[in-house]
Amino acid sequence: MYVDHLQLVDFRSYEHVELPLHRGVTVFVGANGQGKTNLVEAVDYLASLGSHRVSSDAPLVRAGAEQAIVRARVRAGAEDDRAVVLEVEINPGRANRARLNRSPVPRPRELLGILRTVLFAPDDLAIVKGDPAERRRFLDAVVTTRWPRLAGVRGDYDRILRQRNTLLKSLGGRRGQVTAEAAATLDVWNDHLARVGSELLQARLDTLAELMPYASQAYADIAPSNNVALAEYRSRVELPELDHPIGDTGRAALAEALLAAMAERRSDEVARGVSLVGPHRDDVELRLGDLPAKGYASHGESWSYALSLKLGSFHLLQADGVEPVLILDDVFAELDTTRRERLAASVAPAEQLLVTAAVAEDVPEQLVGVRCRVADRTVTPDDQGHRSD
Repeated sequence: MYVDHLQLVDFRSYEHVELPLHRGVTVFVGANGQGKTNLVEAVDYLASLGSHRVSSDAPLVRAGAEQAIVRARVRAGAEDDRAVVLEVEINPGRANRARLNRSPVPRPRELLGILRTVLFAPDDLAIVKGDPAERRRFLDAVVTTRWPRLAGVRGDYDRILRQRNTLLKSLGGRRGQVTAEAAATLDVWNDHLARVGSELLQARLDTLAELMPYASQAYADIAPSNNVALAEYRSRVELPELDHPIGDTGRAALAEALLAAMAERRSDEVARGVSLVGPHRDDVELRLGDLPAKGYASHGESWSYALSLKLGSFHLLQADGVEPVLILDDVFAELDTTRRERLAASVAPAEQLLVTAAVAEDVPEQLVGVRCRVADRTVTPDDQGHRSD
């Protein structure tokens, strides 16, 4: 799939812009602060309904405007001329609205899965160097890109967790016996958390198991190193031994493991007033060879590892039969010449590749395609660039 037309109204720095896009490579070149990242952020927003730069929608609306509109036409592929138009109206402080082919849909979530993207940006270094929440967020993003309905499961899990935490806080500080009524209510929320949590956990475990061979190969292709990129899911729950993919029987076993852990930690959870068991407490241990990447890997190794995880997810989606749009936001400036050339060779075959760079020379010449200059909220095709399709 690929995006062949992008329209922004009051999005970030753009009052209005209409931009034709093409299959193959498009490179946006411009000094920092000129708006090149805003363009690729908008494409990714239509795929994920979130920004890779901020946690709320308010900064996405141009200063002085009340709302922003992101609209794109998405084509199925080179051999399929079908097209759909996706649109999200961003309303800070109010519910966002979405349209598909100009017709309103009940919820923006209805758009998920129509456009798939994989985006790598400098902030993704936190996947390797940051706290466990960064690795959970990355893995959940891959999960929901593969299976868009899991976005609803993740939302249900967060809602159940909040309600369970509310109950635990109301019981907080009780190290003695909890009343029978409160215990029964807590058991109900335990069942809900285990049921939904086991589905999320199943998706994470399956995805990590299938992702890492691709990520390890990507690391070997990019980084001139003898170290192997490895990963292992770390849960605070004693998980059963399971094959991958995990079926219904395995999911039931995961739910039982979650229930057993909640029963074991009940007194601690009541005393502290917070849920101590569940996928929200888990981590992914990333290793280079025998050593943890966090704390031991150099900056270059960490950068290459984070990039490899994103490229691995790109290849995993391809193996699933999906051709996502690949977005590299200000990536090449951080790489030495060898890694640049290796990365370019790896990503050049993507059906659509969107690249941003402050300096045109940072992007290897083998990434032939359209080159656009971005300056003062204006996007201008470079006369020296040319179409790759």
